[in-house]
Amino acid sequence: MDTLQNLAAVFEPELLKEIKQYGTLQQFKEGDIIMDYGKYIRMMPIILKGAIKVSRLDDDGNEILLYYLSSSESCSMAYSCCIEAKKSEVKAIAEEDGELIAIPHVKLDEWLCKYPSWKNYIMRSFNERFIELLKSIESIAFHKLDERLVNYLREKQRVTGSSVISASHNLIADELATSRVVISRLLKQLENEKKVILYRNEIKLLPAF
Repeated sequence: MDTLQNLAAVFEPELLKEIKQYGTLQQFKEGDIIMDYGKYIRMMPIILKGAIKVSRLDDDGNEILLYYLSSSESCSMAYSCCIEAKKSEVKAIAEEDGELIAIPHVKLDEWLCKYPSWKNYIMRSFNERFIELLKSIESIAFHKLDERLVNYLREKQRVTGSSVISASHNLIADELATSRVVISRLLKQLENEKKVILYRNEIKLLPAF
């Protein structure tokens, strides 16, 4: 499990040994569903490579983007579902090809008491996801749609490590809870400002962006 070496700076050696012993390496492809609505979660994923998008449904059945997960990050929602043995209220979809290690639910509490680094990791994960949720709420409530679009593209760039964003105008519109026409207009404006180049289902972010 050489791919676990990027976790060496996060966890102490003894915990890494247990992660190798009890964890299950899983490859995923772009578009794969890692977690789904209404399903019981029996493992907590730690992302080793790639990026995952986590969303949930609002009261009207619209899917709302919550946050992205990238290398060395985990989903606090999955941890909560494992501990409480409840069905998932979120959906996690792979944004690109990657790899994760699935931690069985029976180890989550045990490691919390046994390893300080695990406790710190879980607490930090909850804090980071909470801050991201607050930013999402703030963005929806207070920011103009053009600012939200720019922030959306920057976050995509951060989690994928690429200046080429693979996303259709329809997908962006759905995730920002607006219409495709509005998104297309705003993207065209960014292109006219020489900040992006638009391709079919791809957006290239230029240095001016």
